[in-house]
Amino acid sequence: MIQFFRRLLSSALALLLLCGNLLVRAAGTDVSAAPLTILFTHDTHDHFDPDAADQGGYVRLASLLKDRRSQAQGPVLTVDAGDFSMGSLFQTIYATDAPELRAMGLMKYDAVTLGNHEFDYRLDGVSQMLTSAVSKGQDVGLPKLVQANYKPPKEAREAWEAWNRYGITEYAVLEREGTDGSRVRAAVFGLMGEDADECAPMSGIRDFEPIVEAAERVVREIQEKETVDYIICLSHSGTDEDGKGEDYELARKVKGIDVIVSGHTHSVTKEPIRVKDTLIVSAGEYARNLGELVIARGEDGALELQRYTLYPVDGSVPDDPEMAALTASFRTQVEQSFLSRYGLGYHQELSKVTGRDFTIPETGDLIGRAYISAIQKAEGEAYVPVDFAVAPAGVIRDSLRTGPVTTSEAFDILSLGFGGDGTPAYPLVSVYLTGADLKNAFEVDASISGIMPAAALYGAGMEWTYNPHRMLLDRVTDCAQVLEGGRTADIQDDRLYRVAADLYSGQMLGAVESKSFGFLSVTPRDEQGEPVTDLESRILHNPDGSELKAWYALAAYLQGQEEVLPGESCKTVIPSLNPIALLRHPGPPTLLVLAGIVLAAALAGVGIRRLLRRKKAGNSVYKRYRGR
Repeated sequence: MIQFFRRLLSSALALLLLCGNLLVRAAGTDVSAAPLTILFTHDTHDHFDPDAADQGGYVRLASLLKDRRSQAQGPVLTVDAGDFSMGSLFQTIYATDAPELRAMGLMKYDAVTLGNHEFDYRLDGVSQMLTSAVSKGQDVGLPKLVQANYKPPKEAREAWEAWNRYGITEYAVLEREGTDGSRVRAAVFGLMGEDADECAPMSGIRDFEPIVEAAERVVREIQEKETVDYIICLSHSGTDEDGKGEDYELARKVKGIDVIVSGHTHSVTKEPIRVKDTLIVSAGEYARNLGELVIARGEDGALELQRYTLYPVDGSVPDDPEMAALTASFRTQVEQSFLSRYGLGYHQELSKVTGRDFTIPETGDLIGRAYISAIQKAEGEAYVPVDFAVAPAGVIRDSLRTGPVTTSEAFDILSLGFGGDGTPAYPLVSVYLTGADLKNAFEVDASISGIMPAAALYGAGMEWTYNPHRMLLDRVTDCAQVLEGGRTADIQDDRLYRVAADLYSGQMLGAVESKSFGFLSVTPRDEQGEPVTDLESRILHNPDGSELKAWYALAAYLQGQEEVLPGESCKTVIPSLNPIALLRHPGPPTLLVLAGIVLAAALAGVGIRRLLRRKKAGNSVYKRYRGR
C-alpha cells in the first residue's frame, strides 16, 4: 500500500510538472531556449554600392551575410528595422521595380518593417512598390513584412489590396533550425515611432497607434496564441545618443519583448542597451555595419546575452557576384528610365574636389548657392532675387568627398523625396518669410539643432551669429542679409524676403512652433504676405514645365565648375560665458527667466521679512513674560 501511494504521489508530481511546462509554453515562451543568432540592419537607404567614403553597399553586405550564416551553428534570423529605401539613384525605380525588397530577398532577409522614408513616395508609392515586389520578386523570394501600428486608412482600398497582396501582417512566427540540430521559434513584429511619423508628413497614414499601446497589444496576442522562444521587435522609432529615446521607453514600459532592433535615428550601439529584460541594439546607417546578436534563455527563463558584434562593411569584404549582377541590372534601369531625361550617366564625372573632404555645413552652404544659381537659370529675365536659399541638415544625406564627383554622388547628397508631378526627388519651392520669421528660423538653428540635429540650417544669402551658452531660444546675437559683393544689410522684421528650399523642408516649417514650445513660429507666405497652406502650389519649374529638382540644381552647379571649393559659412558660433554677452539684447525667454528670478527674489525677501518680524514679536513676548 505504501508503494502504491508513493507511485501515486510521484505520478501526481510528474503531472503537475507537465502541466506547469504546458502553462509556460501557453504563455508564449519556454523556460529555456537554444541560442539564436540575430543578424540585423536598419536605415540602409538604398545603398547598393559603397558610398563615396568606400563604406557599405548591398554588394558587400550580401557576402558578409553569407559568411556569418556559415559561421553560426545554431538557428539564424536576418532582420531589418526600416528605411531600406530613399538614399541613392536606385530609389528612382522604387515604385516600378521594388529593388530594395528584391535585394533583401536575394540576401535572404527573414523579416523587415517599414520606415518613414518608405512613405516618401506617399501611400500610392508604397502600394505600387509592394505590387511591383510581388510581381517581379518571385525569382529571388521576398522577406516577410511586419507592421503593427502604421496602416492605411480603411477607405484606402488600393493600398489595402497591395498590403494584403504582399501579405503584410502585424507579426510573424518564424521557426529556424541550426546546423547543430537545435530549433528556435521567434515572433517578430514591427512598429513605427512618433518622431518617424512626424518625419513623414505626406504618408497618408492618419490612424497612428502609439508604439507602447501597439506593443502591449501585439505581445499579449503572441503570448496568448503562439508558442515561441523569443519575441523580437523591429522598431523604427529610435535611440538617442545618450541611450534613451522612444525605444528605451518602449522597453521600459512593455514586458515580454526580448530584443528591440532600433532604427530611424541612425544610432550605433557599441554594446546592447539592457532595459529590464529587454536588449536594444542598433548598427548605424547606410549598410556600413552588420549587427550580430546571439541570445539564449537559461533554465530560469532569463534572457542571456552570449555575443554581440558589429562587423564593418568595408573594402575588406568582397563583392557578392549575385548581388553585383542584380545591382548592375538595376543601374541600367535607372539610367534608361530616369537619368536619360537629364542627359546624365550614373558614373558621369561632374566636377572634382581637391585638398580635403567637405564637411556637412560646407556642403549645405554650397547647396544654397546651387539653389540660387538654378533658380536664376530657370526664371531667366523673370528672375526675382532669392534672399535666402536654405538646406536643413535633415535633407543633406552626405558630404562632398575628395576626388571626382559623379552624378550618383550628387544625387546621394539630396536623394530624398517625390515631386508633385509624381517623379522622384523633391523639387524646389519658393515662399516668402517676414524678417521676424527669418530671425526665428535662425534661432531654431541655434537652439533646437542641439537636441534635434536635423534642424541645423545651412545655405546662402543670410548670415547669423549665436552664443550656445545663452538662454535656450534666445541665442542669436546678430544676423544680416548678405548682398552682392559681400555687403550686408540689417534684416527688417516686417519686410518680406524670398526664400527657397526643397519641398520637404517647406512642409516641415509647421513643426517649428511645437519644437520651440510655442515660443517661435515660421509662416510661409506668398508675394502679398498671405499664409501659404499648399506648399505644392509653390513648386518651381523649368522653362519646359518640369519641376526644378533639388538634386539636379546641385548636379548642374557642380557640372559648371571644374573644381569645387568651400565658400564662406552662413553662421558663426561664438561661445562666451561673459555676463554681458549672456544678457545682451535679451529676448522674451531671457526676460521671462529674469522676471522669474526677480519675482523669486522678491518673494524670498518678503518671506524673510515676515520671519524676522515674527522672531522680533516672539522676542518681545518672551521679554514681557520674563519681566513678570
